[in-house]
Amino acid sequence: MASTADIKNGVVLSIDGQLWSVIEFQHVKPGKGGAFVRTKLKNVVSGKTVDRTYNAGAKIEIENVDRRDFQYLYNDGDGFVFMDVADYDQLTVPAATVGDAANFLLENQMVTIALNNGTPLYLDLPASVILEVTYTEPGLQGDRTSAGTKPATVETGYEIQVPLFLETGTKIKVDTRTGEYLGREK
Repeated sequence: MASTADIKNGVVLSIDGQLWSVIEFQHVKPGKGGAFVRTKLKNVVSGKTVDRTYNAGAKIEIENVDRRDFQYLYNDGDGFVFMDVADYDQLTVPAATVGDAANFLLENQMVTIALNNGTPLYLDLPASVILEVTYTEPGLQGDRTSAGTKPATVETGYEIQVPLFLETGTKIKVDTRTGEYLGREK
């Protein structure tokens, strides 16, 4: 068991059977009363954030989370298969764990997977990826009812709003956190 003195940014705590990552913490020592630690925690699986306060010296349970680099290989129907670049072991990650990241995964792409006791918790993708537009309607120059954007489908099957001037076959940069168009790739 660890104590509140061991809390640091990025540490993963086990609270009520769930894993929570410390986003920020502050050790507070008021003039009157005992010291305490104020933390902002993010649920590792759901992404929900909460504020939690601990008395100084309280016992907490710190979990070991291993973040390793993997290469995406393919989708086998049940899940997504990744290869550990260090020892070439293959890991199948369930689709529920991959979540929205599947919209931005291309074969041979490098990702970081957080593991807890061999169980994949979540994927960290690069901030942006380069995807090719596989289908989009031709944009009409005078059409401004849609604020100068039109839907386009990229090579992963994800649909995104792009400017009117983009055509099928264009490579674009997409933000993996928001799914928004960032620009054309040169």
